[in-house]
Amino acid sequence: MNKEVATNTHDERFILHVDMDAFYVSVELLDRPDLVGKPVVVGATGNRGVVAAASYEARKYGVRSAMSAFRAHRLCPDAIFLPPRHWLYSEVSEKLYDLMSSYTPLVEPLSVDEAFMDVTGSVRLFGDPESIAHNIRQRVSDDLGLTCSVGIAPVKFLAKLASEAAKPQVAAGKVSSGHGVFRVRRGEELQFLHPLPVQSLWGVGPATLTRLERLGIRTVGDLAELEESALVSALGAAHGAHLHALAHARDDRDVVPDRVAKSIGHEETFEHDLFSVDELRPHVVRLADAVARRLRRAETSAGTLTLKVKFSSFNIVTRSVSPSQALTTGPAIVAAVMPLISDIDPAQGVRLVGIHAARLGTKVDEGRLFQEFDDPVEAVEAQWSVANDAIDTILDRYGKGAIGPASTLHSRRPGESPFGPE
Repeated sequence: MNKEVATNTHDERFILHVDMDAFYVSVELLDRPDLVGKPVVVGATGNRGVVAAASYEARKYGVRSAMSAFRAHRLCPDAIFLPPRHWLYSEVSEKLYDLMSSYTPLVEPLSVDEAFMDVTGSVRLFGDPESIAHNIRQRVSDDLGLTCSVGIAPVKFLAKLASEAAKPQVAAGKVSSGHGVFRVRRGEELQFLHPLPVQSLWGVGPATLTRLERLGIRTVGDLAELEESALVSALGAAHGAHLHALAHARDDRDVVPDRVAKSIGHEETFEHDLFSVDELRPHVVRLADAVARRLRRAETSAGTLTLKVKFSSFNIVTRSVSPSQALTTGPAIVAAVMPLISDIDPAQGVRLVGIHAARLGTKVDEGRLFQEFDDPVEAVEAQWSVANDAIDTILDRYGKGAIGPASTLHSRRPGESPFGPE
């Protein structure tokens, strides 16, 4: 896997942060042009649903991602809810990353809809960084039918803040188009950074913000005036030093492409609590199948599996297992995970179940696939590994839902709605 990084041989680095505008909603509107300009929300509509994304027209009413669907409905009764289609967003995301990679090999994904790019070595070929940014926006519009905002700065975290400044803005019930591209030039970092609210910095969450406000700190400039020793005393050595550096626009991290995922998982919230293992099993099968599919697409395998269960009381328990054989098939993941449920009493009501794969990249021993096994999980993995290629070929050709576990035939697609039930 490519581990090339920026070398910092130039006097100034040109880091871009490309961030799609209302990505999930914008992708959905490609199929529903009749909804353009209306308050559209992508997310589940059930009592336990959560907003995944909101159009800027919905944001005028205060609707935000991660908000409960119930609250979103109260804020914007006319909001049009659409169920999320994550398989489609992934397909569009792959095209986006191919587009960005045509400008530089130094593309570091952050999520399906945003990434850092180091174009320091690309300016001779493609022009100055602002020209590159505008070209990317034009191609995103022409090739994908979408819009994005681009921030430019000498360091990563400032590039991300610059992309925020470039985005469409909602204020006083109106939506402005935004800059589209916003650049923080070398020598202007502190002029841009210090007026921002201190919570703009990475690492300033609610708890840290409360501590800083007690010290009279409201802006990044206020934070920069504090001695590092005072921050360390208030927040701890690592956190204090980190924020002190950011407040002075210091960020020496390189753009690292092809970041290796540390885990792959799916989890879903149910509309009604489940109270028995029999009720849980079809969902475990469905989630395991989704995790296995993603493992194979990433050309990796699971060395450790974790079962996550959230009860109606909101208490969460997790159980993990590390099979002797790395796993890539849904049935084998089910065989490994189901015994973990025996340690959990679902009678109190299960609200959410998740399956997460970790220790990714553990080598699958191909030579053992046709041996006899004492371990039933290994036996299941061996039996189903032979069918993996055929299953994946069918899915690639005919799309999701073309083939899957019989017990989930009438269920929604695996991992289709992690934001809650319909």
